[in-house]
Amino acid sequence: MFKNKQFLTYCLILLITLVAGCKSKFEKLQESTNTAKKYQEAVRLYNKGDYNKALILFEDLMRAYRGRAEAEDLAFYFANTQYKLKDYATARYQFKVFADTYPSSPKAEESRFMTAYCFYLESPNFTLDQDNTVRAIEALQLFINLYPKSEKVAEASTLINNLRDKLEKKSYANARLYYDIGDYKSAVVAFRNSLRDFPDTKYAEEMEFLAIKAQQHYAQNSLETRQEERFNEAINLAGEFEEDHPASSYLKEVQDIKRRSEQKIIEVKKLLASMMTPQDKEKQTDTTQKN
Repeated sequence: MFKNKQFLTYCLILLITLVAGCKSKFEKLQESTNTAKKYQEAVRLYNKGDYNKALILFEDLMRAYRGRAEAEDLAFYFANTQYKLKDYATARYQFKVFADTYPSSPKAEESRFMTAYCFYLESPNFTLDQDNTVRAIEALQLFINLYPKSEKVAEASTLINNLRDKLEKKSYANARLYYDIGDYKSAVVAFRNSLRDFPDTKYAEEMEFLAIKAQQHYAQNSLETRQEERFNEAINLAGEFEEDHPASSYLKEVQDIKRRSEQKIIEVKKLLASMMTPQDKEKQTDTTQKN
């Protein structure tokens, strides 16, 4: 039995020794202090497209070469590797750090662009929060301001237009949602704000039309004492639409809304007059004479 225990212990030691000796070539290199060889292998892995392993070595090398001439290239490799791995949040941070740390570097321009481009790639669907979209526009505009003669300016401008289209669509969708759920007062405000923020929007004609409809509904659902004022606003909006879009496919409906609003004002005036007491009529006469 004792011999059996000795044998088992021997086998366990042998197994541990074999496992320890089976470290991969990469693991041995990672533990190595040969930074030159590690640097060469990191670049080879990067060029080969093995970014996960390259990143591990670049992280080690960043610490080893801190403050040395090689640190600049390593920092750029490190940022690009994060980008290749689609970790855009880390990549944009590292590209920004590079541009701030090495502003005179030939790679500073590309790093500024990549900082903005990573924001662009993080811009979500228009239905979601657009904070990264706004940041991407700001970063791309900063790039254009810093490098107005860059070959990337045209691309940056195109990306900005794409992002603005997304914000425009988001603004339209938000306003349209108010209309669809029947919150007509908020819809009118939202349509107006969207038209102010995006005066050249492709949704302009539709939003102006919907603002008129929303105003009409808002007036109709108001207390009788407020209807005249609110129907008049619908009439004013309809008049502006007729001037701005004389050939619009919405024109006939807009004119119908205008006529119905004018008729509603006549009706509500009659209704309010019929509800007036003799004292109210006397006060109204006095007020009219004073004016």
